[in-house]
Amino acid sequence: MTEKNYDPQMHTAEHILNGTMVKLFDVKRSFTNHIEKKKSKCDYYFDRDLTLEEKELVQNSVNEIINRDLSVYEEIIVRSEAEKMFDLSKLPDDAGDNIRIIRVGDYDACPCIGPHVINTKDIGTFVLNTTGYEDGVLRLRFKLA
Repeated sequence: MTEKNYDPQMHTAEHILNGTMVKLFDVKRSFTNHIEKKKSKCDYYFDRDLTLEEKELVQNSVNEIINRDLSVYEEIIVRSEAEKMFDLSKLPDDAGDNIRIIRVGDYDACPCIGPHVINTKDIGTFVLNTTGYEDGVLRLRFKLA
């Protein structure tokens, strides 16, 4: 299985953002994303753009988790168990029978093949730059400061 070449800080922030969106808005994790060192974006199926208050809530919630100083670690579980707990559709075809789950403390967990920091304190400050809504898709653009 080939590891994705993502920036570890930004990629871990994306995990926390996804967990936050799931918890705050009861949506599925982003269905597409583009993770880069300078700026990134995540797309969610949604019914509208976020309000200013919601944007602040998302940014503050992500930073609250980052500031908790949580360990980020991997757990390997067999595919049959992973299928019961997670959506594996975004994993590559060669993911195999043992699935790597990345956990951000007790806040978030998901299958992933990319690099991550070992502690949320290594991420920096999450900044939600802009949001946009079009045709049932909410796009969040973010960076780290």
